[in-house]
Amino acid sequence: MNVQNRTVFSNDNLPVLRGMDTESVDLIYLDPPFNSNRNYAAPIGSDAAGAAFKDTWTLSDVDNAWHGEIADREPALYQAIHAAELTHGKGMKSYLIMMAVRLLEMKRVLKKTGSIYLHCDPTASHYLKVIMDSIFGKNNFRSEITWKRATSAQKGSQHRSLRWGNNADMLLYYASSREASLRPERELTAAEIREKFKHVDENGERYYNDSSHIWSTPNMGERPNLCYEWRGFVNPHPSGWRLSKERLEEEYQKGNIVIRPDGKLERRKYLKDYKGASYGNIWDDVLPPAKGERTGYPTQKPIALLERIIKASSNKEDIVLDPFCGCATTCVAAERLQRHWIGIDISPKAVDLVRVRLENEVGLFGDVIHRTDIPKRSEKLPNYRTHKHTLFGKQEGLCNGCRTQFPFRNMTVDHIVPQSQGGTDHEDNLQLLCGACNSTKGQGTQAELISRLKAQGVLH
Repeated sequence: MNVQNRTVFSNDNLPVLRGMDTESVDLIYLDPPFNSNRNYAAPIGSDAAGAAFKDTWTLSDVDNAWHGEIADREPALYQAIHAAELTHGKGMKSYLIMMAVRLLEMKRVLKKTGSIYLHCDPTASHYLKVIMDSIFGKNNFRSEITWKRATSAQKGSQHRSLRWGNNADMLLYYASSREASLRPERELTAAEIREKFKHVDENGERYYNDSSHIWSTPNMGERPNLCYEWRGFVNPHPSGWRLSKERLEEEYQKGNIVIRPDGKLERRKYLKDYKGASYGNIWDDVLPPAKGERTGYPTQKPIALLERIIKASSNKEDIVLDPFCGCATTCVAAERLQRHWIGIDISPKAVDLVRVRLENEVGLFGDVIHRTDIPKRSEKLPNYRTHKHTLFGKQEGLCNGCRTQFPFRNMTVDHIVPQSQGGTDHEDNLQLLCGACNSTKGQGTQAELISRLKAQGVLH
């Protein structure tokens, strides 16, 4: 990994993501702008004072290069964005383009065993779901989690009767591949433990009696013969034992099945082996940040929410990334849970909030690394010019600018995303241009090249 633990970047997250090593992150949580058509600012006097952002999007907010990059490299994704424009308008299109170019890089930096949680609200959640399906694969969609972020619904307008109030956010959870794991179990409270695990054995271990799961089993069609004698016991139920003879003996040797003094069998389920019940995908038990936790940051999320995600989808010393880290809740939660973490935020205020919160809430002093540069990938790559033959075949001898056929020797290898903007020597960022197009493009973007060629009448 080419970025150290406890690093916060004050920069646009796109070039920073482009500079991070491929498959280097275990878990990504992002709480981006929601396209809410609102402006946010932290109140004067709060820890987050000075933090502000605009959440209204127009095409002027989007780099023209992003249009061309998605249209050229991800045509199916671009069509999904275009459909959103037809349905919702140009503001949604520009917002989704901004998100898509970043999500493509998040897909690249995420390990095959990794997971990603995108926090959003009903403004764009359905459009973002299509974008995520396109980038991460529809088969890697795992859950849509609904977080009840307020006990009472917000008033949407004066005409309150025209819609239900909004008091919930969504989290779109995707795995990078089938290799990703999840532990969605919740811990029992002390009262729940006393209620469920009522008995205590001779060693002081709590358990509950689950003997009904020894003696009988429902008729499940074709089953192996489970009618047998075990240690002098014969199951009188027509379907036989619930467990195989080997499994029954194994459970007995573990102490989970006990022959009581009265000669009866007892199957014990111990608290120490209990994995917990799943939270499900409706989270109504995580409250908004309490008074002592609030920093004044306008869209702050509670520590408990991030701790639940980090516990379920990562292990100790895994790398957690938050590319819109804001008031540093993800960083603080990751530090508490002994994970490594990286935060990125365009506001310089983020690094101050990281330091203050880690000092106040974790007791960590002076270990935060603040960077404003773009990291350089440590992956060993061949010289980019060695891809010329492969690119010539892929482009079928056509210049990727003017679309004219040229001999091999008249072609030049070019970076689609310029190196000055975080572009790399990876093959997917390379193309062949003729000498004239390469000169026209210079240090500009591919979209700028196409625009100039159209202005010159070379393309129509």
